[in-house]
Amino acid sequence: MIVAIDGPAGSGKSTVAHAVAERLGLTYLDTGAMYRAVTVACLEGGVDVNDAEAVTHVAEQCTIAFGTDERGQTVSLDGRDVTSVIRTPEVDRAVSPVSAIAGVRAAMVEQQRQLGASGNVVAEGRDIGTVVFPNAEVKIFLTADAEARAHRRAVQREGKDAALDANATADAAAEQQILQDLVHRDKLDSTREESPLMAAADAHHIDSSSLSLEDVVSRVIAYVEEAR
Repeated sequence: MIVAIDGPAGSGKSTVAHAVAERLGLTYLDTGAMYRAVTVACLEGGVDVNDAEAVTHVAEQCTIAFGTDERGQTVSLDGRDVTSVIRTPEVDRAVSPVSAIAGVRAAMVEQQRQLGASGNVVAEGRDIGTVVFPNAEVKIFLTADAEARAHRRAVQREGKDAALDANATADAAAEQQILQDLVHRDKLDSTREESPLMAAADAHHIDSSSLSLEDVVSRVIAYVEEAR
């Protein structure tokens, strides 16, 4: 069983995918973290994220792996833990041009397909149901309005979880900056030539703007049960 969850930045894909995988005993594949890891490698190596050839070389050479510890799932880049680093504002702003490069996507899709070769995975990203696993048994397109997504991301940056605490607050100025960054990223992701953000024709659409985490997870699991 392969469950593909796509959607824009901040829509809750990672949280939902992780919860669904845990409840169904499937492997969680965070593809977005892989593009973020490549972005970290470029930023730390002084590579211009708009230099397609140089960034592709970085993507082809780096080794990205997932693990677990007391924090949950971890991400390593060439053997170094970058779980926290990949979620910084600098990476947020640079990851779209990196992920838009055809060579980078080819390198990451190859790794993703290898990780999902055994089946029984929940994968999330922006082109999972359309490019990476077009034959996935269940495809979800998870959306939320930009304001809701910005709030969740701002709360996350402060070490809290809006999915678990509906009353969680964040710094207003930081939230406004995140909103601007998200709107900009939405435009880049949906208009890029290589694997643009879009819903697969057979995807189930879920708008999580006013739904709790439990509501969304329950809906996804219901679709999985229908497909079995």
